[in-house]
Amino acid sequence: MKYLKITLSVILLVAACPVFGQNPVYELVWSDEFDGNGAINAENWHHQTLLPNGDSWYNGEIQHYTNRQDNSNVSEGTLKIVAKKETFTDQGVTKEYTSARLNSKFAFTYGKVEVRAKLPTGIGTWPAIWSLGQNITEPGGYWADTNGTTPWPACGELDIMEHWGNNQDFIQSAIHTPSSHGNTENKGGQIVAGVSDEFHVYTMEWTSESMTFSVDDNVHYVYQPSIQNADTWPFDANQYLLLNVAILPEIDPSFVESTMEIDYVRVYQESLLGLNDFGKDSFSITPNPANTRIDINAFHKLDSIGVYNSLGNRILFEKPNDITSSIDISNLSSGLYFVKVNQNGKSSSKKLIIN
Repeated sequence: MKYLKITLSVILLVAACPVFGQNPVYELVWSDEFDGNGAINAENWHHQTLLPNGDSWYNGEIQHYTNRQDNSNVSEGTLKIVAKKETFTDQGVTKEYTSARLNSKFAFTYGKVEVRAKLPTGIGTWPAIWSLGQNITEPGGYWADTNGTTPWPACGELDIMEHWGNNQDFIQSAIHTPSSHGNTENKGGQIVAGVSDEFHVYTMEWTSESMTFSVDDNVHYVYQPSIQNADTWPFDANQYLLLNVAILPEIDPSFVESTMEIDYVRVYQESLLGLNDFGKDSFSITPNPANTRIDINAFHKLDSIGVYNSLGNRILFEKPNDITSSIDISNLSSGLYFVKVNQNGKSSSKKLIIN
């Protein structure tokens, strides 16, 4: 049965999900429910079609990604990403397979991603639901021109779901960073029966300390490095989502067409506007209201501090690793803000008024 459909910017869905013994309250901040028929929503997605190596894609992929509805379309409440065997010429290069690769026009830091999907089949197919740092310099990516400063893997990559047709029903999640990338050691997976016959929910929960990956609420991998630095944790900055089906050289000669069908993509973040913050007295902000600088004082070591505007967008961030911190707010406009702190794996937030 079709899951409940909701409209972005009209309804906020609030969900509770346990993380390491906590019960953070999440609110929906971005989604695509894939209602309607025809082309994908261009306000939400960018078709990435430029061949980054001039005549090929990475990882030995042998398809063209296109912006045609033949390869990506919406119908009957789901997105279809269709990999096809067909001769297709683009950018002066002819290939024998086509598919689609979508970039989200939304980027975020921390939260929970849920994607309900049914996967394609066939040896040589490689569907993925994943994310890259918004700062990646990858040619043809949606954010490259405006935010591209950092090459892969320093930008960080989070593979929420990967599936290889030669290992049917095995789902893998992986982390790519400067310390481990390519055939990374930071990965885990599980067998999920019928991934190409039924819809399953693929989830990533991302906090300032860890990543947790699951299918239908069954966790198969947690990434929580004991040392967080640029080599192991480039994950305190925005990531954007990607959806694609790649074709590998070992594609079955009899392959004709197969589809990844996606019911919804939803991104949640911990609510900053709710009334159920944990430990409201666990830290203080002085002065408040403030003009140019605030001092944060806490009972426990401050793992991270974020300042958010009234829309929930993070404006400032730091990791003081102390019980006190002084933050320059002189560049912020007057108005209502929220300060969120993480201490001992728990979070709390307070209102801040800037004059």
